[in-house]
Amino acid sequence: MLSKHLPIIGITMGDPVGVGPEIILLSLINPSIYEICRPLVIGDSRMLGAAKKNIQSRLKIESIKAPDAGTYKCGVVDVLNISELDPNTTSLGKPTVQTGKAMVRYITTAVDLAIKKRIAAMVTCPINKMAMQLSGCHYNGHTELLAERTQSDEFAMMLAGNRLRVVLVTIHVPLKNVPAILSRQQIVKTIKLAWQALYERFGFKTPRIAVAGLNPHAGEGGMFGDEEKNVIEPAIRDAKNQGFYASGPFPPDTIFYHAANKRYDAVVCMYHDQGLIPFKLIHFNNGVNTTLGLPIIRTSVDHGTAYDITGTGMADPGSLIAAINMAAQQAIYVKDKP
Repeated sequence: MLSKHLPIIGITMGDPVGVGPEIILLSLINPSIYEICRPLVIGDSRMLGAAKKNIQSRLKIESIKAPDAGTYKCGVVDVLNISELDPNTTSLGKPTVQTGKAMVRYITTAVDLAIKKRIAAMVTCPINKMAMQLSGCHYNGHTELLAERTQSDEFAMMLAGNRLRVVLVTIHVPLKNVPAILSRQQIVKTIKLAWQALYERFGFKTPRIAVAGLNPHAGEGGMFGDEEKNVIEPAIRDAKNQGFYASGPFPPDTIFYHAANKRYDAVVCMYHDQGLIPFKLIHFNNGVNTTLGLPIIRTSVDHGTAYDITGTGMADPGSLIAAINMAAQQAIYVKDKP
């Protein structure tokens, strides 16, 4: 495929004082990325320049005015310059109001470009929730901001790798609250979003979705809990009746083994750690976070800002490389889909 026909993938720099600038440079040194997409960094060329010195990169950083103005050749990092932070007065690992506002602007700029189809997808580097709050942007993270910016009412988080995909019904809530907030409607919605994503963006013609139970042994017939009988099983029936086939509920201690061995294409999980523990056991360095239900393609690294190693060159770019690849693959699949 000729370079000019490859999808432009917007990569937001994330927290300017986190590892985002470093993992971007460590990722874009790979020629293979330029064989599947045209990567556009949405961030700050001066902070990238500082990161370049820290990791002794030889990449050239080039500021451009618009997505279609980039050279998109390995060796040159094309940057849409959104902020002008001063590396000499910006301390790595220490977010401020200024860095927080810049971080949010990278995200909103990428969303707007994706909605206007000036980029084919967006990939997000890690952000810091405290920095988001400092900036005056009162969201719990990327997902809520993306949902509001795209006017999306139904959305879900999927963590994806080449062996396992998990989709979460509840995300950042205390474990003790999960049984009370689990609802039949929320589980149906999550199954639906998982099925649609697998079919529309991952290329599965007949998605195989497993649903995990909440309790040990999926309740063991009510002996260890009745959420399976009263909430999860009815939700699975409702989803099937709407055309979104799913199986379960399955005991959480066995279903991830079967999914990782290709019996299922994704597992719908009832709470955060139920899905994230098995996922990160398998995909700690190459997992991808992707948001389902948005009108745009968005993937992300599945790790944080790593303030403790920022500026050391120790950051692992594996998750970002995987996120860029997944975004490009989805963009090409959606574009070429009949």
